[in-house]
Amino acid sequence: MVRHAVFMMAGTLMSRILGLAREILVAAFFGATKSMDAFNVAYTLSNLARQLLAEGALSAAFVPVFSQALTKSRQKAIELARGTMTVLIFASCILVAIGIFAAPALVKFMAPGFDSSSHDLAVGLTRYMFPFLIVISLAALTMGELNSLGSFFIPSLSPAFSNLVFIITAPFFASEFGVYGLALSVLCGGFAHFITQWLWGFKMKAPLYPTRPNLNDPDLKRIMKLFLPYAAGLSLNQVNPVISRMLGSFLQEGSISVLNYSNRILQLPLGLFVIAISQAVLPQLSRAMTDDEFADTLRQAVRFALFVVVPAALGVILISDEFVHLVFVRGEFNQWAWSATSSTLAFSMLGLPGMACSTVVMRALYALSMPREAFKVTFFSVASTAIISLILIYPMSYNGLALAPGIAFTLSGMLGLYYVKKKLGISLNIISWNITGNYLFALMIIDIAVMIYKFVWPYNPDARIMIRSLWVLGVIALSAGAYAFTTWKMKFEEWNMLRQAFMRK
Repeated sequence: MVRHAVFMMAGTLMSRILGLAREILVAAFFGATKSMDAFNVAYTLSNLARQLLAEGALSAAFVPVFSQALTKSRQKAIELARGTMTVLIFASCILVAIGIFAAPALVKFMAPGFDSSSHDLAVGLTRYMFPFLIVISLAALTMGELNSLGSFFIPSLSPAFSNLVFIITAPFFASEFGVYGLALSVLCGGFAHFITQWLWGFKMKAPLYPTRPNLNDPDLKRIMKLFLPYAAGLSLNQVNPVISRMLGSFLQEGSISVLNYSNRILQLPLGLFVIAISQAVLPQLSRAMTDDEFADTLRQAVRFALFVVVPAALGVILISDEFVHLVFVRGEFNQWAWSATSSTLAFSMLGLPGMACSTVVMRALYALSMPREAFKVTFFSVASTAIISLILIYPMSYNGLALAPGIAFTLSGMLGLYYVKKKLGISLNIISWNITGNYLFALMIIDIAVMIYKFVWPYNPDARIMIRSLWVLGVIALSAGAYAFTTWKMKFEEWNMLRQAFMRK
């Protein structure tokens, strides 16, 4: 699990870096403006459908069944994947047609505070981008197949090609078609995302193409049986970003945009570490032969996720102002956008460890085929996000909307662990007082190291971009080095896990 996760991190790193470059480009062209708010709402709607249908319910239902089928017959498992591809194409085409037709109602629901011009712009952009669902859904299915076959690097690298295509095409399209050009670049990037993985399937001798599904196949029946309960639960989960945008539409102009910009930075450690670990652990959990093996794999996954995520969260909080300035402050990105994005970033990072635990625990529920419990955890997460957001929006404005999801994910992760423990009848013993104390000491070392660094070499907003980039890289290297040295000396178990992962042939 650790070895596969590290390979995924390597591929994802390039994707996230290019993703940030994409946001820098978009911020320079459009800043935190009305048109950008409309684009973010439209992009969120197309992403919601994609995450629900493909990366959400289908992945949760497909990967465990496909991984188990591989242990019996590789050829039959590949035939199962091809039949699933046919079902996916059919379902995604229907959903695209519904999304295009219902775009005005969807935009009205997501951004009720928009005026008529913003609403009309968001509707047009939504209709342009909804076909994105088809190609990106196929990409998600292909990734699930490749991951189950033991290939993690290329699937994790494929979003980098998507971002690269966006970066290349966006300046031309945006200059020709305005914000609608961004929608066209999104479609081009989605196709690049899919075709990269699809071609790699030939290399793995498991190419995917649609075939007539065998509706009597018990594995396909199982996938379809699990799909609807997971879809119901994950459809609720996708309400979380809707809540922040819905409430953000009542705040001052640009609030949705700054929440989106800070979320983009949050996605860097979230995708680089958390998603990589959760993607790597799902096939492992699905193939666990005993309850003890399952519990041990889950325990290692959660601890390893916290090992890499907790220091990353603290590090970003400590340099949130400087990092946002380096990444976004240029062109139309003004002083208010800088300040607001920095504060929302810091508050959202507080919830990153909880998001990490919740994401890994949800994979455990999928591997155990517990759709009812997964639905309950998701419902609790959404309800908590809504309630906490309403409580925090008055005293904290957009900062409250940034903090609320992290608190909700932390609570839902604890609920998910309760269900897993109840199912297995085994004490998971993931976190202890001793481990917590060790983490606090290591984080204190990071804090001291960063404070000294900032005192000796203060960040200069007026310096050249190369100097500012070196400042950020320097503080990242120092804090990572201090954390690595401290945890190594304290004999953290995760270092032994890394050593063992790469000693194996």
